[in-house]
Amino acid sequence: MNIDVRVDTKGMACPMPIVKGKKALDGMMQGQILELLSTDRGALNDFQAWVKQSPNEWISHEETNGVHRFLIRKG
Repeated sequence: MNIDVRVDTKGMACPMPIVKGKKALDGMMQGQILELLSTDRGALNDFQAWVKQSPNEWISHEETNGVHRFLIRKG
């Protein structure tokens, strides 16, 4: 999968991962893929809720060694 924009928010607490992710998506073209990395424990719930309320598409989530990796397609 081709990643168009990567945002690393490791070490940042809520709400910064969402804020940085939204800012990145705002500057992207429809259909592009955002990869966002976060160590915030609440990031999974926050991102799931946020994407449901947006025109964007949830592609995937994985967690490795406490780092959450989200893939979101700009809607």
